Amino acid sequence: MGEQVRVRFADYFARPLRFTPAEGLSLLAAGQALLAVPGSDPGGPLAGALAKLARVLGVEGGVTVEVGGGPYLSALRAATERGERVEIDYYSFGRDALTTRQVDPVAVFHAFGQWYVAAFCHQAGEERLFRVDRVRAVRPTGERVTEGSHLADEFVTAAVYRPRPGDPRVTLRLGPSAGWVPESYPVEEAVEEGDGWRVVLAVSEQAWLERLLLRLGPEAEVLEPPELRSLGPEAARRLLRRYAP
Repeated sequence: MGEQVRVRFADYFARPLRFTPAEGLSLLAAGQALLAVPGSDPGGPLAGALAKLARVLGVEGGVTVEVGGGPYLSALRAATERGERVEIDYYSFGRDALTTRQVDPVAVFHAFGQWYVAAFCHQAGEERLFRVDRVRAVRPTGERVTEGSHLADEFVTAAVYRPRPGDPRVTLRLGPSAGWVPESYPVEEAVEEGDGWRVVLAVSEQAWLERLLLRLGPEAEVLEPPELRSLGPEAARRLLRRYAP
């Protein structure tokens, strides 16, 4: 009884903030990039605030925000809008292979710092996500896509990588300098042990795991399954033989 709680705002909230022109343009560019994300409301409060900011800055026409995505982003967007099947050359990082396949694109979106195209892949016979920066060529087929557009919302809201139940699970022991691994990959378990980590992650492609182990070097050791414990050293020896004189 008789106790009081006082809440004070920081002094800099006592008067309206005054942005420099550079700060205002940075804020406008960031807001427009956010509006470009699928699901944003182009007529909502954010759009209205950005329009007012653009008028104050004298750039009512807006600013161009280029997020990047490789030379085929526009072609894939156009094919998606037309509902056209396309043939693509695609580099698979996990398998370290270049493949040619026909796909029915249903959505092109930006997530986790990358552009992706969600499409039905005729080679795989099911839906797939493709990173746009790994597309090496896009060729129109002239064939119309009549089904599959219902997949767009599912892909846009899905994670870029979702382990399948049948994917092998690998347990790694990581050294102290490899603490970025559980922060950068969708690990299913991460336990601190001493000054390192023990992590469990799904591995859909062994070639991907080999590259990760080569990158980590002595900072990583495969614990389970037993048949993969020598995978890293074997990959290192194979790489050394390739470049040996």
